[in-house]
Amino acid sequence: MSSGGERGPGSAGSGSRPRAHRPPGDHEGFALRDNVEMGQRELASGEAPTPSAAAGGRRISWQKWTFMPAFLVAALLTTWLWFRGARLDSIAHQAVDNGKVWLALRQHIQLTAISTFFVLIIAIPLGIALTRSRLRRATPFAMALANLGQAVPALGLLILLVIWLGIGARSAIVGMVIYAVLPVLANTIAGLRGIDPTLTEAARGIGMSPTGVLSKVELPLAVPLILAGVRTALVLNVGTATLATFGGGGGLGDLISAGIVTQRMPVLILGSVLTVALALLVEWLASLAELLLRPRGLEVAS
Repeated sequence: MSSGGERGPGSAGSGSRPRAHRPPGDHEGFALRDNVEMGQRELASGEAPTPSAAAGGRRISWQKWTFMPAFLVAALLTTWLWFRGARLDSIAHQAVDNGKVWLALRQHIQLTAISTFFVLIIAIPLGIALTRSRLRRATPFAMALANLGQAVPALGLLILLVIWLGIGARSAIVGMVIYAVLPVLANTIAGLRGIDPTLTEAARGIGMSPTGVLSKVELPLAVPLILAGVRTALVLNVGTATLATFGGGGGLGDLISAGIVTQRMPVLILGSVLTVALALLVEWLASLAELLLRPRGLEVAS
């Protein structure tokens, strides 16, 4: 007979209650069951992710891919057939012959592409800088200057630039950049300022540098608004490029101006239809880029 009695590892004499040991894998089973139940609740409430947002799913409908190109092809084909059947005198032929239509179209595309490129490299970095703490106070001043660029009539601004820089494409490009910088700058600032501060604080809390927070958290979340501003700037530049003809910059404005001055309606209609078609094509391409470049976690069903 022992004096103190033998005590097992889990006896009351040790001062602790016996610990119930869960069989291996039970916690995994509970987690799996919780996930299944959560998925069922999401499906029932309509909050589950849509198939278009799933990885590898189709992100753009076939209507989005085909409707605008088909419409543009039909409109351009109809215009071309009408133009070939129209009676053109020597003055009208002088305005459109010898590859002048293709030259004007190529100049218009070049003006739009170059001006939009400079808008992006100016407005996006400036918008990022104005959302940092050091330059935040300069935001009202920068926005006032950007608003001033659109407050001045585009033709008047072009004439002032021609007086300053001389006749040529350079004056037109500078004017287009000044005119189109506002939507990209404003959307960049709005997109970065609209981010939930808790997300950036959490990123800093796990040790991310300011550059890492900007590139991996802030910019991806602001991409939809920035792309919307770029889309607006592109369409603005296509329309503003028609005024380049008054500064010697070329473009489809040459055809429109020639049709007005010589009172040749076929030339005027041709230049106008090509300008509208180019604007619609650019807007369609920009909308596709906006959908494709949007981060996967932010896309919605289209």
